[in-house]
Amino acid sequence: MADRVTVIGWDGSPLTAAARSALAAATLVAGAAHHLELPEVPKGAERIRLGSVDLAARRIAGHRGSAVVLADGDPGLFGVVRTLRAPEHGLEVEVVPAVSSVATAFARAGMPWDDAQIVVAHGRTLRRAVNVCRAHPKVAVLTSPGAGPAELALLLEGVHRTFVICEELGTERERVTVLTSDKVADHVWRDPNVVIVIGGAVTAAVPGGGWIAGREPGYPPAARGWALPSEVYGHSYEGPGEGPGDGVAQGIGKGLGQSVGEGESLQLRAAQLARLGPRIGDLVWDIGSGSGALAAQAARFGAAVIAVDADPAACGRTDATARQSGVQLQVVHGRAPHVLERLPEPDVVRIGGGGVPVVTACADRRPQRIVTHASTRDDAEAIGAALAAGGYAVECALLQSVELDTEDWSERERSVVFLLSGRRLDRAP
Repeated sequence: MADRVTVIGWDGSPLTAAARSALAAATLVAGAAHHLELPEVPKGAERIRLGSVDLAARRIAGHRGSAVVLADGDPGLFGVVRTLRAPEHGLEVEVVPAVSSVATAFARAGMPWDDAQIVVAHGRTLRRAVNVCRAHPKVAVLTSPGAGPAELALLLEGVHRTFVICEELGTERERVTVLTSDKVADHVWRDPNVVIVIGGAVTAAVPGGGWIAGREPGYPPAARGWALPSEVYGHSYEGPGEGPGDGVAQGIGKGLGQSVGEGESLQLRAAQLARLGPRIGDLVWDIGSGSGALAAQAARFGAAVIAVDADPAACGRTDATARQSGVQLQVVHGRAPHVLERLPEPDVVRIGGGGVPVVTACADRRPQRIVTHASTRDDAEAIGAALAAGGYAVECALLQSVELDTEDWSERERSVVFLLSGRRLDRAP
Protein backbone atom coordinates (compact mmCIF):
# COMPACT_ATOMS: atom_id res chain seq x y z
CA MET A 1 0.00 0.00 0.00
CA ALA A 2 1.03 3.65 -0.23
CA ASP A 3 3.86 4.49 2.16
CA ARG A 4 2.39 7.92 2.82
CA VAL A 5 -0.56 9.97 1.60
CA THR A 6 -0.12 13.73 1.71
CA VAL A 7 -3.18 15.89 1.07
CA ILE A 8 -2.24 19.33 -0.18
CA GLY A 9 -4.66 22.23 -0.17
CA TRP A 10 -4.32 24.79 -2.94
CA ASP A 11 -5.92 28.24 -2.92
CA GLY A 12 -4.29 29.68 -6.03
CA SER A 13 -1.21 31.03 -4.23
CA PRO A 14 2.31 29.53 -4.64
CA LEU A 15 2.71 26.15 -2.95
CA THR A 16 4.53 26.08 0.37
CA ALA A 17 7.92 24.45 0.78
CA ALA A 18 6.29 21.47 2.52
CA ALA A 19 3.85 21.03 -0.35
CA ARG A 20 6.58 21.24 -3.00
CA SER A 21 8.69 18.71 -1.12
CA ALA A 22 5.82 16.22 -0.89
CA LEU A 23 5.03 16.62 -4.58
CA ALA A 24 8.66 16.15 -5.59
CA ALA A 25 8.72 12.77 -3.86
CA ALA A 26 5.32 11.63 -5.14
CA THR A 27 4.95 8.57 -7.35
CA LEU A 28 1.17 9.06 -7.62
CA VAL A 29 -0.73 12.35 -7.75
CA ALA A 30 -4.54 12.66 -7.64
CA GLY A 31 -6.48 15.84 -8.20
CA ALA A 32 -8.75 17.81 -10.49
CA ALA A 33 -7.60 18.65 -14.00
CA HIS A 34 -6.27 22.10 -13.01
CA HIS A 35 -4.30 20.53 -10.14
CA LEU A 36 -2.63 17.94 -12.36
CA GLU A 37 -1.45 20.75 -14.68
CA LEU A 38 0.61 22.41 -11.94
CA PRO A 39 4.32 22.52 -12.89
CA GLU A 40 5.29 21.02 -9.52
CA VAL A 41 3.63 17.67 -10.38
CA PRO A 42 6.45 15.21 -11.31
CA LYS A 43 6.41 14.16 -14.95
CA GLY A 44 6.90 10.49 -14.12
CA ALA A 45 4.23 10.24 -11.45
CA GLU A 46 1.05 8.28 -12.03
CA ARG A 47 -1.87 10.71 -12.32
CA ILE A 48 -5.45 10.15 -11.20
CA ARG A 49 -8.22 12.53 -12.22
CA LEU A 50 -10.41 12.93 -9.15
CA GLY A 51 -14.04 12.06 -9.66
CA SER A 52 -15.09 9.71 -6.92
CA VAL A 53 -12.78 10.28 -3.94
CA ASP A 54 -13.71 6.82 -2.65
CA LEU A 55 -12.52 5.13 -5.86
CA ALA A 56 -9.34 7.20 -5.83
CA ALA A 57 -8.71 6.15 -2.22
CA ARG A 58 -8.92 2.50 -3.20
CA ARG A 59 -6.34 3.00 -5.96
CA ILE A 60 -4.09 4.91 -3.58
CA ALA A 61 -4.38 2.13 -0.99
CA GLY A 62 -3.06 -0.36 -3.54
CA HIS A 63 -0.21 1.87 -4.74
CA ARG A 64 3.38 1.15 -3.77
CA GLY A 65 5.06 4.46 -3.12
CA SER A 66 4.27 8.00 -2.01
CA ALA A 67 0.90 9.44 -2.96
CA VAL A 68 -0.26 13.07 -3.02
CA VAL A 69 -3.85 14.28 -3.28
CA LEU A 70 -4.40 17.90 -4.37
CA ALA A 71 -7.60 19.67 -3.36
CA ASP A 72 -8.93 23.22 -3.46
CA GLY A 73 -8.75 25.28 -0.26
CA ASP A 74 -8.58 23.55 3.09
CA PRO A 75 -9.14 19.83 2.40
CA GLY A 76 -10.25 19.31 5.99
CA LEU A 77 -13.29 21.59 5.62
CA PHE A 78 -15.93 19.54 3.77
CA GLY A 79 -13.05 18.12 1.73
CA VAL A 80 -11.31 14.88 0.83
CA VAL A 81 -9.61 14.25 4.18
CA ARG A 82 -12.70 12.66 5.73
CA THR A 83 -13.06 10.11 2.92
CA LEU A 84 -9.36 9.28 2.80
CA ARG A 85 -9.31 8.66 6.55
CA ALA A 86 -12.22 6.19 6.41
CA PRO A 87 -11.22 2.96 8.20
CA GLU A 88 -11.87 0.76 5.16
CA HIS A 89 -9.01 2.39 3.25
CA GLY A 90 -6.40 2.05 6.00
CA LEU A 91 -4.51 5.17 4.89
CA GLU A 92 -2.17 7.27 7.01
CA VAL A 93 -2.89 10.85 6.01
CA GLU A 94 -0.77 13.97 6.39
CA VAL A 95 -2.40 17.31 5.56
CA VAL A 96 -0.84 20.51 4.22
CA PRO A 97 -3.77 22.96 4.42
CA ALA A 98 -4.44 26.13 2.49
CA VAL A 99 -6.88 28.98 3.09
CA SER A 100 -10.39 27.58 2.73
CA SER A 101 -12.71 28.97 0.09
CA VAL A 102 -15.08 30.04 2.88
CA ALA A 103 -12.35 32.06 4.61
CA THR A 104 -11.34 33.57 1.27
CA ALA A 105 -14.94 34.51 0.43
CA PHE A 106 -15.42 36.34 3.73
CA ALA A 107 -12.05 38.03 3.26
CA ARG A 108 -13.15 39.30 -0.15
CA ALA A 109 -16.36 40.57 1.46
CA GLY A 110 -14.43 42.18 4.33
CA MET A 111 -16.60 40.43 6.91
CA PRO A 112 -15.91 38.34 10.03
CA TRP A 113 -17.11 34.78 9.76
CA ASP A 114 -16.85 33.23 13.20
CA ASP A 115 -20.58 33.94 13.60
CA ALA A 116 -21.57 32.32 10.30
CA GLN A 117 -23.24 29.00 9.63
CA ILE A 118 -21.47 26.92 6.95
CA VAL A 119 -23.44 24.49 4.81
CA VAL A 120 -22.89 22.37 1.70
CA ALA A 121 -25.53 22.46 -1.02
CA HIS A 122 -25.93 19.63 -3.50
CA GLY A 123 -28.90 17.76 -4.90
CA ARG A 124 -29.74 15.99 -1.63
CA THR A 125 -29.08 18.86 0.77
CA LEU A 126 -30.17 21.95 -1.19
CA ARG A 127 -33.52 22.31 0.57
CA ARG A 128 -31.92 21.99 4.02
CA ALA A 129 -29.24 24.54 3.06
CA VAL A 130 -32.02 26.93 2.03
CA ASN A 131 -33.74 26.39 5.39
CA VAL A 132 -30.55 27.39 7.18
CA CYS A 133 -30.44 30.56 5.07
CA ARG A 134 -34.04 31.27 6.08
CA ALA A 135 -33.28 30.86 9.78
CA HIS A 136 -29.87 32.49 10.22
CA PRO A 137 -28.56 35.98 9.40
CA LYS A 138 -25.18 34.91 8.00
CA VAL A 139 -24.61 31.66 6.09
CA ALA A 140 -21.79 30.52 3.81
CA VAL A 141 -22.97 28.03 1.20
CA LEU A 142 -20.52 25.76 -0.61
CA THR A 143 -22.42 25.16 -3.84
CA SER A 144 -22.34 22.48 -6.53
CA PRO A 145 -23.68 22.19 -10.08
CA GLY A 146 -27.47 22.25 -9.92
CA ALA A 147 -27.40 23.62 -6.38
CA GLY A 148 -25.90 27.04 -6.94
CA PRO A 149 -26.79 30.69 -6.37
CA ALA A 150 -29.79 30.69 -8.72
CA GLU A 151 -31.35 27.60 -7.12
CA LEU A 152 -30.78 29.01 -3.62
CA ALA A 153 -32.45 32.28 -4.56
CA LEU A 154 -35.45 30.61 -6.21
CA LEU A 155 -36.14 28.45 -3.16
CA LEU A 156 -35.85 31.52 -0.90
CA GLU A 157 -38.82 33.13 -2.65
CA GLY A 158 -40.55 35.53 -0.30
CA VAL A 159 -37.52 35.90 1.98
CA HIS A 160 -35.31 38.91 1.28
CA ARG A 161 -31.56 38.29 1.52
CA THR A 162 -28.34 39.75 0.12
CA PHE A 163 -26.06 37.36 -1.78
CA VAL A 164 -22.29 37.79 -2.01
CA ILE A 165 -21.36 35.40 -4.82
CA CYS A 166 -17.68 34.50 -5.09
CA GLU A 167 -16.80 32.66 -8.30
CA GLU A 168 -13.57 30.76 -9.04
CA LEU A 169 -11.74 32.12 -6.00
CA GLY A 170 -7.97 32.12 -6.23
CA THR A 171 -7.89 32.01 -10.02
CA GLU A 172 -7.40 34.66 -12.68
CA ARG A 173 -11.15 34.47 -13.39
CA GLU A 174 -12.14 35.28 -9.80
CA ARG A 175 -15.24 37.46 -9.54
CA VAL A 176 -17.22 38.75 -6.55
CA THR A 177 -20.79 39.96 -7.10
CA VAL A 178 -23.25 41.44 -4.58
CA LEU A 179 -26.96 41.17 -5.42
CA THR A 180 -30.29 41.00 -3.66
CA SER A 181 -31.80 37.53 -3.75
CA ASP A 182 -34.60 38.49 -6.15
CA LYS A 183 -32.03 39.33 -8.85
CA VAL A 184 -29.74 36.30 -8.49
CA ALA A 185 -31.74 33.87 -10.64
CA ASP A 186 -31.46 36.26 -13.63
CA HIS A 187 -27.76 35.44 -14.04
CA VAL A 188 -25.61 32.44 -14.99
CA TRP A 189 -22.88 31.67 -12.45
CA ARG A 190 -19.57 29.90 -12.92
CA ASP A 191 -18.50 26.91 -10.82
CA PRO A 192 -17.01 26.57 -8.32
CA ASN A 193 -18.46 29.32 -6.19
CA VAL A 194 -19.17 30.18 -2.58
CA VAL A 195 -22.28 32.17 -1.68
CA ILE A 196 -22.51 34.28 1.46
CA VAL A 197 -26.18 34.80 2.31
CA ILE A 198 -26.81 37.64 4.74
CA GLY A 199 -29.83 39.58 5.97
CA GLY A 200 -32.93 39.42 8.07
CA ALA A 201 -33.09 40.57 11.66
CA VAL A 202 -29.38 40.55 12.36
CA THR A 203 -28.80 40.74 16.10
CA ALA A 204 -26.23 43.01 17.68
CA ALA A 205 -22.68 41.76 17.99
CA VAL A 206 -21.76 39.89 21.12
CA PRO A 207 -19.76 42.29 23.35
CA GLY A 208 -16.08 41.32 23.30
CA GLY A 209 -16.64 38.73 20.56
CA GLY A 210 -18.16 35.28 20.76
CA TRP A 211 -16.76 32.11 22.26
CA ILE A 212 -18.26 29.55 19.88
CA ALA A 213 -18.37 29.44 16.08
CA GLY A 214 -21.74 29.94 14.46
CA ARG A 215 -24.50 31.62 16.39
CA GLU A 216 -23.83 31.87 20.11
CA PRO A 217 -26.58 30.06 22.05
CA GLY A 218 -28.80 32.32 24.09
CA TYR A 219 -27.66 35.60 22.55
CA PRO A 220 -29.23 38.10 22.67
CA PRO A 221 -29.85 37.25 26.35
CA ALA A 222 -33.16 35.45 26.75
CA ALA A 223 -35.00 33.80 29.57
CA ARG A 224 -33.64 30.35 30.24
CA GLY A 225 -35.91 27.49 29.28
CA TRP A 226 -38.57 27.05 26.63
CA ALA A 227 -42.36 27.02 26.33
CA LEU A 228 -42.14 30.31 28.17
CA PRO A 229 -45.02 32.57 29.26
CA SER A 230 -46.34 35.18 26.85
CA GLU A 231 -44.85 38.14 28.73
CA VAL A 232 -41.34 36.85 28.01
CA TYR A 233 -41.99 37.46 24.33
CA GLY A 234 -42.91 41.11 24.86
CA HIS A 235 -46.69 40.93 25.14
CA SER A 236 -49.20 39.86 27.74
CA TYR A 237 -51.99 38.62 25.46
CA GLU A 238 -53.94 35.70 26.87
CA GLY A 239 -56.24 33.97 24.48
CA PRO A 240 -58.80 31.23 25.08
CA GLY A 241 -56.33 28.49 26.23
CA GLU A 242 -54.57 30.69 28.73
CA GLY A 243 -57.51 31.59 30.96
CA PRO A 244 -58.85 29.56 33.87
CA GLY A 245 -60.77 26.48 32.86
CA ASP A 246 -61.00 27.41 29.16
CA GLY A 247 -59.40 24.30 27.73
CA VAL A 248 -56.60 25.23 25.38
CA ALA A 249 -58.21 23.95 22.24
CA GLN A 250 -61.41 25.92 22.05
CA GLY A 251 -62.55 26.34 18.50
CA ILE A 252 -60.39 23.57 17.04
CA GLY A 253 -62.89 23.04 14.26
CA LYS A 254 -63.12 26.73 13.39
CA GLY A 255 -61.21 28.53 10.68
CA LEU A 256 -57.80 29.80 11.66
CA GLY A 257 -57.67 33.28 13.12
CA GLN A 258 -61.05 33.11 14.81
CA SER A 259 -59.49 31.97 18.07
CA VAL A 260 -56.02 33.46 18.28
CA GLY A 261 -55.10 31.87 21.59
CA GLU A 262 -55.59 28.26 20.50
CA GLY A 263 -52.72 26.07 21.63
CA GLU A 264 -51.17 28.77 23.79
CA SER A 265 -51.06 26.75 27.00
CA LEU A 266 -47.45 26.55 28.18
CA GLN A 267 -47.71 22.85 29.00
CA LEU A 268 -49.30 21.99 25.67
CA ARG A 269 -46.71 24.06 23.82
CA ALA A 270 -43.92 22.18 25.59
CA ALA A 271 -45.41 18.82 24.64
CA GLN A 272 -45.91 19.91 21.03
CA LEU A 273 -42.31 21.10 20.73
CA ALA A 274 -41.04 17.85 22.22
CA ARG A 275 -42.89 15.82 19.59
CA LEU A 276 -41.93 18.12 16.71
CA GLY A 277 -38.22 18.13 17.60
CA PRO A 278 -37.35 21.14 15.39
CA ARG A 279 -33.67 21.33 14.46
CA ILE A 280 -31.32 23.19 12.17
CA GLY A 281 -32.05 22.48 8.51
CA ASP A 282 -35.75 21.85 9.15
CA LEU A 283 -38.64 23.94 7.89
CA VAL A 284 -41.46 24.22 10.44
CA TRP A 285 -44.98 25.25 9.57
CA ASP A 286 -46.82 26.81 12.52
CA ILE A 287 -50.42 27.05 11.34
CA GLY A 288 -52.51 29.30 13.52
CA SER A 289 -49.51 30.97 15.11
CA GLY A 290 -51.51 33.07 17.60
CA SER A 291 -48.99 34.97 19.72
CA GLY A 292 -46.03 33.45 17.84
CA ALA A 293 -44.61 31.87 21.00
CA LEU A 294 -44.26 28.37 19.55
CA ALA A 295 -42.92 29.69 16.24
CA ALA A 296 -40.26 31.74 18.04
CA GLN A 297 -39.28 28.79 20.19
CA ALA A 298 -38.89 26.52 17.17
CA ALA A 299 -36.67 29.18 15.59
CA ARG A 300 -34.55 29.30 18.76
CA PHE A 301 -33.71 25.65 18.10
CA GLY A 302 -32.21 26.73 14.75
CA ALA A 303 -35.08 25.66 12.48
CA ALA A 304 -36.57 27.78 9.71
CA VAL A 305 -40.17 28.69 10.52
CA ILE A 306 -43.15 29.84 8.48
CA ALA A 307 -45.91 31.10 10.78
CA VAL A 308 -49.40 31.23 9.25
CA ASP A 309 -52.48 32.97 10.60
CA ALA A 310 -55.69 34.36 9.14
CA ASP A 311 -55.82 37.16 11.74
CA PRO A 312 -53.70 40.22 10.84
CA ALA A 313 -53.34 41.04 14.54
CA ALA A 314 -51.97 37.58 15.24
CA CYS A 315 -49.48 38.00 12.38
CA GLY A 316 -48.36 41.28 13.93
CA ARG A 317 -47.94 39.64 17.32
CA THR A 318 -45.93 36.79 15.81
CA ASP A 319 -43.64 39.24 14.03
CA ALA A 320 -43.14 41.20 17.27
CA THR A 321 -42.45 37.98 19.19
CA ALA A 322 -39.76 37.02 16.69
CA ARG A 323 -38.05 40.40 17.02
CA GLN A 324 -38.24 40.26 20.81
CA SER A 325 -36.72 36.76 20.76
CA GLY A 326 -33.93 37.69 18.33
CA VAL A 327 -34.93 35.03 15.80
CA GLN A 328 -35.88 35.04 12.15
CA LEU A 329 -39.10 33.61 10.80
CA GLN A 330 -41.48 34.28 7.93
CA VAL A 331 -45.03 35.35 8.73
CA VAL A 332 -47.72 34.56 6.16
CA HIS A 333 -51.19 36.09 6.41
CA GLY A 334 -53.82 33.75 5.02
CA ARG A 335 -56.39 31.10 5.77
CA ALA A 336 -55.48 27.42 5.78
CA PRO A 337 -55.75 25.12 3.97
CA HIS A 338 -55.74 27.30 0.83
CA VAL A 339 -52.75 29.44 1.82
CA LEU A 340 -50.61 26.32 2.30
CA GLU A 341 -50.54 25.55 -1.41
CA ARG A 342 -47.91 28.16 -2.14
CA LEU A 343 -45.60 27.37 0.79
CA PRO A 344 -42.37 25.34 0.43
CA GLU A 345 -42.29 21.76 1.68
CA PRO A 346 -42.26 21.40 5.49
CA ASP A 347 -40.33 18.93 7.62
CA VAL A 348 -42.61 19.20 10.65
CA VAL A 349 -45.96 20.91 11.14
CA ARG A 350 -47.80 22.23 14.17
CA ILE A 351 -51.49 22.91 13.60
CA GLY A 352 -53.10 25.32 16.04
CA GLY A 353 -56.57 25.13 14.51
CA GLY A 354 -58.59 24.32 11.42
CA GLY A 355 -59.63 20.75 12.15
CA VAL A 356 -59.69 17.85 9.70
CA PRO A 357 -59.42 19.88 6.44
CA VAL A 358 -56.14 21.48 7.54
CA VAL A 359 -54.78 18.19 8.91
CA THR A 360 -55.56 16.47 5.61
CA ALA A 361 -53.94 19.24 3.57
CA CYS A 362 -50.79 19.03 5.68
CA ALA A 363 -50.64 15.23 5.47
CA ASP A 364 -50.77 15.54 1.67
CA ARG A 365 -47.46 17.45 1.81
CA ARG A 366 -45.80 14.52 3.64
CA PRO A 367 -43.94 16.20 6.53
CA GLN A 368 -42.11 13.88 8.92
CA ARG A 369 -44.25 14.92 11.91
CA ILE A 370 -47.62 16.59 12.38
CA VAL A 371 -48.72 17.77 15.82
CA THR A 372 -52.11 19.22 16.73
CA HIS A 373 -54.72 19.14 19.50
CA ALA A 374 -58.46 18.84 20.07
CA SER A 375 -60.86 19.89 22.79
CA THR A 376 -63.22 16.89 22.58
CA ARG A 377 -62.82 13.18 22.07
CA ASP A 378 -64.95 13.30 18.91
CA ASP A 379 -62.65 15.93 17.40
CA ALA A 380 -59.60 13.90 18.45
CA GLU A 381 -60.95 10.75 16.80
CA ALA A 382 -61.71 12.62 13.57
CA ILE A 383 -58.25 14.15 13.44
CA GLY A 384 -56.59 10.84 14.31
CA ALA A 385 -58.51 9.13 11.48
CA ALA A 386 -57.37 11.85 9.04
CA LEU A 387 -53.75 11.37 10.08
CA ALA A 388 -53.98 7.59 9.77
CA ALA A 389 -55.60 7.90 6.31
CA GLY A 390 -52.69 10.11 5.29
CA GLY A 391 -50.13 7.43 6.13
CA TYR A 392 -49.18 8.48 9.66
CA ALA A 393 -48.75 6.49 12.85
CA VAL A 394 -50.98 8.28 15.35
CA GLU A 395 -50.45 8.91 19.03
CA CYS A 396 -52.96 10.62 21.28
CA ALA A 397 -52.73 11.65 24.92
CA LEU A 398 -55.17 13.44 27.19
CA LEU A 399 -53.23 16.19 28.91
CA GLN A 400 -54.45 17.87 32.06
CA SER A 401 -52.46 20.62 33.71
CA VAL A 402 -53.35 22.49 36.86
CA GLU A 403 -51.54 25.68 37.82
CA LEU A 404 -51.40 26.36 41.56
CA ASP A 405 -51.06 29.62 43.42
CA THR A 406 -48.12 28.93 45.71
CA GLU A 407 -49.24 31.54 48.22
CA ASP A 408 -52.01 29.29 49.45
CA TRP A 409 -51.63 26.31 47.05
CA SER A 410 -55.07 26.87 45.63
CA GLU A 411 -55.96 25.96 42.07
CA ARG A 412 -55.55 28.96 39.78
CA GLU A 413 -55.81 27.56 36.27
CA ARG A 414 -56.82 24.23 34.75
CA SER A 415 -56.38 23.04 31.17
CA VAL A 416 -57.57 19.80 29.56
CA VAL A 417 -56.76 18.91 25.95
CA PHE A 418 -56.19 15.97 23.61
CA LEU A 419 -52.67 16.08 22.14
CA LEU A 420 -52.34 14.30 18.79
CA SER A 421 -49.14 13.60 16.87
CA GLY A 422 -48.57 11.79 13.60
CA ARG A 423 -45.29 10.20 12.50
CA ARG A 424 -44.85 9.40 8.83
CA LEU A 425 -44.72 5.65 8.32
CA ASP A 426 -42.52 5.53 5.21
CA ARG A 427 -39.37 6.78 6.95
CA ALA A 428 -37.49 6.25 10.20
CA PRO A 429 -38.50 8.32 13.25
